[in-house]
Amino acid sequence: MTSAPDPSVTGQSVTLTATVAAQTPGTGTPTGTVTFTFGDGTTATTATLSGGTATVTHTWTGTSGSPYTATAAYNGDTNYATSSGTDTQTVNKAATTTTVTSAPDPSVTGQSVTLTATVAAQTPGTGTPTGTVTFTFGDGTTATTATLSGGTATTTHTWTTRTGSPFPITATYNGDANFTGSTGKDTQTLSKSPTTTTVTSTPDPSASGQSVTIRATVSAASGTPTGIVTFTFGDGTASATAPVSGGVATVTHTYTGTTGSPFTISAAYGGNDSFAASSGTDTQTLNKATTSTVVVSTPNPSTTGDPVTVTATVTTVAPGTGTPTGTITLAITGRTPQTVTLVNGRASAVFNPLPKGTHLVTANYNGDVSFAASSGTTTQTVNN
Repeated sequence: MTSAPDPSVTGQSVTLTATVAAQTPGTGTPTGTVTFTFGDGTTATTATLSGGTATVTHTWTGTSGSPYTATAAYNGDTNYATSSGTDTQTVNKAATTTTVTSAPDPSVTGQSVTLTATVAAQTPGTGTPTGTVTFTFGDGTTATTATLSGGTATTTHTWTTRTGSPFPITATYNGDANFTGSTGKDTQTLSKSPTTTTVTSTPDPSASGQSVTIRATVSAASGTPTGIVTFTFGDGTASATAPVSGGVATVTHTYTGTTGSPFTISAAYGGNDSFAASSGTDTQTLNKATTSTVVVSTPNPSTTGDPVTVTATVTTVAPGTGTPTGTITLAITGRTPQTVTLVNGRASAVFNPLPKGTHLVTANYNGDVSFAASSGTTTQTVNN
């Protein structure tokens, strides 16, 4: 008996040929059947002789037990006695091919990617490899090993930076008792992750001169963006920058006038290697700051015929800040009011003469674009 090819590989079809001949002094060509057994525990196969030869094919599906002892048992006929012959069949591991794919590709920073390795027997081998596949990701992270099922192994991986993109992916099949190891390669391209930037300001509305906190939140579908946000305030002042920490950048700004209110605030995130740029806007409403007006008259008391100086001081009430400007109208009962300009928040006027008695002194601040009107009063006593 002979087998070919020998050696074979796992899953390869092997042809076994039994030749039955008459032993001297007999002659002629035996007929009948030959029963083949293969030494691997599979069912025997019977084939009919033709011209003294019987042929079958058999596939060994594993190397355990190689070399296998194959037996061909001639079952005899009316003219020829039974006989048997043996041969050995060596079965080697079948070669394999490994292919690896990733999806989605390209992906973005922080996105989970599924990697699939498919391991197949290489012709003439057949069958489904078992065992494990080891994946490496090209980004310096630890390799991952996954078990084959139906010739496929799957794992997931998240790339956290674009540095090194496209990344080389390797899937190494580690082989098993019947199949040799093999390696497949692919690449994974990483794009910048889209971001959104939202802007809020507090307090809103605010008062002239009040400090306002402006907060930009930069977010992505996965991962936390870093980098710089540039803020513009809509009032013609210089822009300001702030770093993004924990996805948030914060600045403070003081609006000093209501002209242009509500102001458009813009926050522009500049992006980085892993995250794309984005921007957002908000509006800030500015109200006039509340003021307080205090008025005094000197000398007080005075005497008839004395000139009396009326002085008013206008200050900003918290949370507003700054120095009010504009005009203030000063008056004493019975005398013509005088409207004067504030200088550093103060203004004075002289009234003379005043008759004996008690007089009401008023100061009415007329406000400006940034500060609200207010008033104050006092009394002036005039003696003989």
